[in-house]
Amino acid sequence: MVERVPMSVTGNLQLRDELERLERVERPEIVKAIEVARAHGDLSENAEYHAAKERQSLVEGRILELKDKLGRAEVIDCSKVSIHRAVFGTVVVLMDLTTEVEVTYQLLGPEESDVKKGSISVFSPLGQALLGKEVGDEVITKAPKGSRAYEIITITASSIR
Repeated sequence: MVERVPMSVTGNLQLRDELERLERVERPEIVKAIEVARAHGDLSENAEYHAAKERQSLVEGRILELKDKLGRAEVIDCSKVSIHRAVFGTVVVLMDLTTEVEVTYQLLGPEESDVKKGSISVFSPLGQALLGKEVGDEVITKAPKGSRAYEIITITASSIR
């Protein structure tokens, strides 16, 4: 069975843009760099050639990874998700019960998560703990510095993704 990869509409577009850039811009540039390096002669000691081949390997690997993720993508419109419970795409405001500091996270897929930008993966420990919870629920999750307890203050839909 193929494991689906949840992602927002925006995340899907970003991956498609990256794939197109890699295939249409990066790949041809690397081919040219390899041709130029080959023209310099002996390939065994040609640093330009080896660097271009390594870059080619990395780009081809990323292309395969992107094609795989896009092929398994389950694209979700985050502006249309239910806000009765914390689900993929919702924006959840939490109160850290230890520090009494509010934090806000949007629950997204692993390719889109970026804590600094306010999004976490639904597969992260906190994301897993939040899924299915409602406003007022207490959530306890394990963190590197020990367990953390949060209370869900609000759940809203995102108009951004």
